[in-house]
Amino acid sequence: MEINSITKKLLFNTIRVDTVLEDGSEGSGTAFVVAHTHPRGTTTFIVTNRHLVDGVRRGGLVFTQKRNGQPAFGERFQLNIEDFPQAWFMHPDPEVDLAIIPMRPLEQAARDQGVELYYQVIDSRLAPDAAALRALDALEEVLFVGYPSGVWDQVNLMPILRRGTTATPMALDFEGRAEFLIDAAVYPGSSGSPVFVYQPETGRPGQGMGRSKFMFAGVVAAVFFREEANHLVPVPVPANNSAMVMGSEMIDLGLVIKAQAVLEVINAYLGKWVE
Repeated sequence: MEINSITKKLLFNTIRVDTVLEDGSEGSGTAFVVAHTHPRGTTTFIVTNRHLVDGVRRGGLVFTQKRNGQPAFGERFQLNIEDFPQAWFMHPDPEVDLAIIPMRPLEQAARDQGVELYYQVIDSRLAPDAAALRALDALEEVLFVGYPSGVWDQVNLMPILRRGTTATPMALDFEGRAEFLIDAAVYPGSSGSPVFVYQPETGRPGQGMGRSKFMFAGVVAAVFFREEANHLVPVPVPANNSAMVMGSEMIDLGLVIKAQAVLEVINAYLGKWVE
């Protein structure tokens, strides 16, 4: 398969996060790669949720290996990180469920083992500014990528692509926070999934091709559960299939942290350290 389209590249934006929690249970979640250009150059980070990092005894990041500049489908490399929670830099606001880790030392650790990593980056400039958010409609098609309930193509190391729509206008901050809702099937393991506003070109060549729409919208962080009649609660999408999840009814509403918060945590990191 040639990596020659937006959606094919999305398959390599994500990194699977496999963890063992403090209680000994195993979990999985999603992380993704972002490249951020700043006055000192371009720095690449892995982004995930804070709650996927906290309370983890040990964790590993699963990559596809690179051969001659191309993905070696099915050739897995798991990079295990000692002191997993301490390796991540958290968003300075403890209420924002984001954590990042710079990519450069991880790549160097892989090279030290004779491995080149294949991945595609999300350019942080794809994050919409305030004007771009105001230009969006109340209902937009979204696409997100990850490992729902731990499901993935283990042979080819491919994540799962899912679609939905915005459920609240992205121009507004849901409940006063830099978040919005999506109407989509969000499950355990989807936590940390990047979300994109995506509308492919419409029409046929020579018949007025419509412009495509593609932007990095945010990060899946929570899903709404119905605990009892008329009582809905947003709960961070857990890394493991806990009894709470299995005993509650998910209503297919996902909570997404806006992409602007990813830029905030990256800039906070860059303000403290330069690689």
